[in-house]
Amino acid sequence: MPQDSRSIYGGQAVIEGVMFAGKHVNVTAVRRKNDEIVFYEVPRTSQRWVQRLKKIPLVRGVVGIIESSAKGSQHLNFSMEAYAEDEAGDQQDQADVKQAKPVKEEKKSGGWSLSMLVGVAVAGVLSFIFGKLIFTAAPAAIEELLFAGVFVNKVGHNLLEGLIKIILLLAYLYFISLTPIIKRLFQYHGAEHKVISAYEAGEELTVRKVQKYSRLHYRCGSSFIVFTVIVGVFVYSLPIFTWDTIWERIYIRILLLPFVLGLSYEVLRWTNALRDVPVLRYLGYPGLWLQLLTTKEPRDEQVAVSIASFNRMREIDGQMK
Repeated sequence: MPQDSRSIYGGQAVIEGVMFAGKHVNVTAVRRKNDEIVFYEVPRTSQRWVQRLKKIPLVRGVVGIIESSAKGSQHLNFSMEAYAEDEAGDQQDQADVKQAKPVKEEKKSGGWSLSMLVGVAVAGVLSFIFGKLIFTAAPAAIEELLFAGVFVNKVGHNLLEGLIKIILLLAYLYFISLTPIIKRLFQYHGAEHKVISAYEAGEELTVRKVQKYSRLHYRCGSSFIVFTVIVGVFVYSLPIFTWDTIWERIYIRILLLPFVLGLSYEVLRWTNALRDVPVLRYLGYPGLWLQLLTTKEPRDEQVAVSIASFNRMREIDGQMK
């Protein structure tokens, strides 16, 4: 096993590519329509106070989520921009064939300004917060309106609220997975997991060898989503958190959201640490089951992009030590 094989890396799928986060740099590799693989590299820089917060249990999870949302949105937008350029190019080529007229070539933008990066990061964080608030408040409101008098005990209401969250989540993931672009995104998600698993096993990163590994991984963000639902049921069921109206119920959920997110992150770390322990490894299975929806088996060319991104990230990381 390689000396540094215990290093923990994470990543995310983007449109027609994969982003990997290293110790010093985040790298995205995207395959263009002409089969060229292009890279987007952003050094990882954080303020000292942010680094200190990321060492505090419960707090580090929330800080990490916000930071990942900000930086991940930049890489996702890079991939979307590349995809849009390819699609626009295809449409223009088709128009040229039909009209047989010369087209004036326009100069493409070669980079992103600091203001653009900050804007994308802020938009990513705001969209995450808004989405999480909706996912927290809507199931509570639905359960309260439809089943207000069914249970005397609050625990029953909380369990039903959790069930509604799971149903909404599964339905949302299933229907978006039917679209071609999201299906390919989920394939790249699977490719990302395969590369990380192969690396952690000390395997040589070739397409043939990486493809042998599972597309599911304990440390995935999909697992985190499941744990927020499960942890939320336990936290909301504590006797000190009671409500009399639907507005009080929603208010409590929103107020406790940072704590639920932070605790869920700690549970995710815990289940990942115990994944090789008999019996206890099953604690992470709910997250793995959800990944059956959020990942798909990747093609060889998609795994190749994931490997290229990972190798490029490690190469730059090594240069920045």
